[in-house]
Amino acid sequence: MHKILILVFFVLNINSMTIDNLDDIRADWDIFSDRVMGGISEVYFYEMEEGDKSFYRLEGNVSTANNGGFIQSVAKIKNINEEYKGIRITVRGSEDKYYVWIRTPACRFPWDRYLVSFTPSKNWSTIEVPFSDFQKSNFYMRKKMNISRIKTVALAAYGKDFNAQLDIANIEFYK
Repeated sequence: MHKILILVFFVLNINSMTIDNLDDIRADWDIFSDRVMGGISEVYFYEMEEGDKSFYRLEGNVSTANNGGFIQSVAKIKNINEEYKGIRITVRGSEDKYYVWIRTPACRFPWDRYLVSFTPSKNWSTIEVPFSDFQKSNFYMRKKMNISRIKTVALAAYGKDFNAQLDIANIEFYK
């Protein structure tokens, strides 16, 4: 029976690469806001529990004052291969627009990224976004993201004045 469970675990996980599941695989997270460039947005990122579910909460006051307007939590990525087709996140939050920002070496400046937006519901849901849906942020970047060179994945609140609250229970790349 033990061998069957190991095989089932292997088969279920072969089609994804977990970035963070708040259990046995943890990412190295950093947080940033527009304060790095003179903005006034406030960002908080911490781990929470609700019942038997653990999750991260990205929250803060996003302000476009002083040419600002973003908060983000950033996970460092190592050793991804070209076989992955997209990113899968389990989230809930305020029903505002949020972003996934991916950086590769083609992102030369701090404002360069590949991005896609999503709107979470107030209930937990899993969102899958193929890498082909990501758009480059600047004309001089490669049109197609080099998946094997992904360095960071960020979840961000951006572009308008609002009180952001995004809960993240799992994040992974899928095949």
